[in-house]
Amino acid sequence: MTTPGRLPEPYGQGQGANLADILERVLDKGVVIAGDIRINLLDIELLTIKLRLVVASVDKAKEMGIDWWESDPALSSNARHKELARENAELRARLAELEPGRAPEESP
Repeated sequence: MTTPGRLPEPYGQGQGANLADILERVLDKGVVIAGDIRINLLDIELLTIKLRLVVASVDKAKEMGIDWWESDPALSSNARHKELARENAELRARLAELEPGRAPEESP
């Protein structure tokens, strides 16, 4: 029986530590899940879905050579600034072509 103000522990006391240990191991080592789904009708392939899932920590992903989030402007402010600087330089070059008497300005 429980006392007022205190709820019983669900599923025992050791579950939290075990889950934390498992999660730590998965993120430390990394897990790859791969699978293909194919739908055929009378030997005619109608649909193919290829699934690839990698679960790992950021450090482990970088060790494996996966770092796409660093160059994606939607996810990285540094990549966003580089993209804007590149676009700005292209626009200045186009403006210089359209106005031949005007010298292109230096970007900071």
